[in-house]
Amino acid sequence: MNAELIVSISGIRDTTTDAAFEFAEQMDRRGVPLSLLVAPRLKGKYRLLDDPATQEWLRSRRAGGDAIVLHGYDQAATKRRRAEFAALPKHEARLRLTAADRVLEQVDVRTRLFAAPRWNASTGALEVLPELGFRLALGLTSIIDLERNTALKSRVYGLGEGFRAEPWWCRALVLGAARTARRGGILRLAVSAVQLQRPGPRQAMLDAVDLALFHGAVGATYRWEPFPAARAA
Repeated sequence: MNAELIVSISGIRDTTTDAAFEFAEQMDRRGVPLSLLVAPRLKGKYRLLDDPATQEWLRSRRAGGDAIVLHGYDQAATKRRRAEFAALPKHEARLRLTAADRVLEQVDVRTRLFAAPRWNASTGALEVLPELGFRLALGLTSIIDLERNTALKSRVYGLGEGFRAEPWWCRALVLGAARTARRGGILRLAVSAVQLQRPGPRQAMLDAVDLALFHGAVGATYRWEPFPAARAA
């Protein structure tokens, strides 16, 4: 059985769009769609609402087959040394998710898919997601179907945003991607747009994708599959 290859980019903003755009073009040439992890706010007072160029790019990429994934609200640590949603109680998670959801709806890239910053969501966050209409939660080692209450085991191989990006890790990522592609299943590759600005990590991600394709992997995006009856209707 051929592996399914899911490639995601995070940290897309005004200062990283050139690298993200160029990498997306490389993926287009390879026939690999992207999953774009989007946060309404980022460090340095970045606001997606104030960035019409990135908004337009996100809309055009989704129209072309890419997936949009909500990636937190502002990615600020809510506790020392913890990612934004890693330790949030249910009430606070609801507030942040609701605010983020409204922004994405306002810029016409609303999604029912969620990946917490650094792929780490608290129990409270996971509990409130389906109540707000989210259908898929992406964790570091699993993809959770919130409607069916099932989890598919699959680990993220990443560069940046919580993952290392030194040369030895880049080599390990490429080798790990090749092993997973040979075995079949789901190969999840993640890269931050900041790391795509660096030649080493960028080339490592391209090499990982190329090796996966060489071993027969097929490009895909994060997605939620409707129930059979709903699909038929």
